[in-house]
Amino acid sequence: MQAELDALEAKIRQVAALCHALRQENIALRQQLLVAQQDGKQLTARLDAAKARLQALLETLPEDV
Repeated sequence: MQAELDALEAKIRQVAALCHALRQENIALRQQLLVAQQDGKQLTARLDAAKARLQALLETLPEDV
């Protein structure tokens, strides 16, 4: 009986350790996702600015006669 309890305790410790490791990984992945989302927003803003500059440049070109 004691051996079974010891084995169960070991398994519970393993599950608890895995749960802790997964929680830490989840936190790290959420942080990485936030950084990636912020980078995406910055890139979108830069792309929009480049489009606006290009459109302004195109409007300054003379039309074909």
